[in-house]
Amino acid sequence: MSKAKSKAKQMKGKMKESVGRAVDDRSMEAEGRGEQMSGMAEGLTAKASERMKKSGR
Repeated sequence: MSKAKSKAKQMKGKMKESVGRAVDDRSMEAEGRGEQMSGMAEGLTAKASERMKKSGR
């Protein structure tokens, strides 16, 4: 996954978390936090992959 897609996933998760908090839906809030964490992990993976390609491995 690209860094842009992972950032979009993080933003989507942040919005879902905010909406969940606003409507007092703990399940939606937790799901949003999970999407944020998933997006962060995918972003780190994409970044590491790019570094590997640049180093010629």
